[in-house]
Amino acid sequence: MVLMTVLLLDARWPTLIPFDFISSLRGTVTYTDEVPVQVRWDFGDCVKPGSETLLVSTDERNEQVLAAQQRGERVLEVPSRHESLGQAMRTMERALRLGEWEQLQTHQSLLAYLDEEAAEFREAVENNVSDQELCDELADLLLQVLFHAEIADRRGAFNINDVAAAFVDKMQKRAPYLFDGTTEVVDTDEQMRLWEAGKLL
Repeated sequence: MVLMTVLLLDARWPTLIPFDFISSLRGTVTYTDEVPVQVRWDFGDCVKPGSETLLVSTDERNEQVLAAQQRGERVLEVPSRHESLGQAMRTMERALRLGEWEQLQTHQSLLAYLDEEAAEFREAVENNVSDQELCDELADLLLQVLFHAEIADRRGAFNINDVAAAFVDKMQKRAPYLFDGTTEVVDTDEQMRLWEAGKLL
């Protein structure tokens, strides 16, 4: 009986495979359809020959992956797949793929929810709620950011990674001391001066 190993990569970084995985990978390599060409070009060189089949995927819901799991085949997942922000991104993507209500939403239709969640966070802060309640309210705000980014991604405009990159770019302009090797505390007046100067860039 030919054994199979399923290797689940992180769709955000499909070329990142931990060193300790490499030594255990062997056999004939197959890929699910969504695995990028870049992975296919180089991956085979890392795999030792063997009688097993190695199925490489980024989609845990792919039919081949699910069938292998039902047969009890070995499944390896790169650790970054369990990182919370990545799970949140996948959850939001799935919500828009499977939920009719989500598919009907637009940036405009979600504004009322954004206002509501921001007001609830403000109320939580003003009422000095527990850290867990505060965390839960921030999660509701994160949902709004993820939702808007996923809507934009569906139309090919930008995605959550672009939003994160825009944040870093903005901070590089408005708070350059975070990136230039500064180790001393920057006083408030200098921070405000740099922030205003950064707005002009």
